[in-house]
Amino acid sequence: MQQVSTITKSTEPISTSRMSRRFQDRLVVFLFLLPALILFLIFVIYPIFHSVYYSMFDWNGLGKATDFVGLQNFQTILNDKVFIKAVGNVLLLIVMSLGIQLPLAMMLAVLVGRDLPGRGFFRTIFFLPYVLAEVNVGVMWLLLYNADPDRGFINAILVQLGAEPVAWMGNMKVVLIAVFITLTWKFFGFHMLLYLAGLQNIPKEIEEAATIDGANGFQSFVNITLPLLGSPIRTSVYMSVLGSIQQFILVWIMTHGGPVNASETMATYMYRFGFVRFQLGYGSAVAIYMFIFCLIFSLIYNYFTQKPDYLTGL
Repeated sequence: MQQVSTITKSTEPISTSRMSRRFQDRLVVFLFLLPALILFLIFVIYPIFHSVYYSMFDWNGLGKATDFVGLQNFQTILNDKVFIKAVGNVLLLIVMSLGIQLPLAMMLAVLVGRDLPGRGFFRTIFFLPYVLAEVNVGVMWLLLYNADPDRGFINAILVQLGAEPVAWMGNMKVVLIAVFITLTWKFFGFHMLLYLAGLQNIPKEIEEAATIDGANGFQSFVNITLPLLGSPIRTSVYMSVLGSIQQFILVWIMTHGGPVNASETMATYMYRFGFVRFQLGYGSAVAIYMFIFCLIFSLIYNYFTQKPDYLTGL
């Protein structure tokens, strides 16, 4: 018994020192994270709760919010056909982004990631639009879309080909497509860069083995390259969807949501009521809807993408 008690007493200081060391390590980690946590609480969490509070008032942004309306703003938004149109436009942008923009970026990434002569030059050219400010891109494409053939480059080409000039920014049927072309030109270089990073992580030996086994280029791409690009593809899809939901600058610069709300998005709808009409309570309610949409998509995305990548075991 004396020997057992002696061993117990000798192990107590060791376990105590380990607990003390763990506490110190956790304290150091917490102190390093504290500045970022404070900024996150101030600039993310606090505005969210503040928006929830103001969304329940009929408030113009001046003075204190006193006209309490409860959930009336949220109900009015859902009954507004313009908001429903904005949601539909956002969904259409998401579908076109996933169906056109990302496959185009993937195709270009495969082309410039292989033994293409001058691939470094092409990588720079394709990525350059992403570096430009969205305001500059919007103004530049407005000039290209000018309805006057003598001023608009695109309509000048159409006239030379024998076609009629198109009022790109004034035609309800084509304005959203014109905006999407601008968005694609601006952002596909970023997605291409994500895919290029993923392609560089794929061992060449795997593709060489598939070639030896008789697989052609298409079969190798579908059965090897795409599965091994799971992580970049998921990241690209996630950022593309959230970007479409929150898209504001290019749409506002180019169309202001017009003509007749044909290019309205949730972000331009929120800005119009919150900062143009000074209905900040109503605009806050729109912001809450946008937050809910982003949150729901993020939760669904995380639920279906929590699985290991093929490259993990390589």
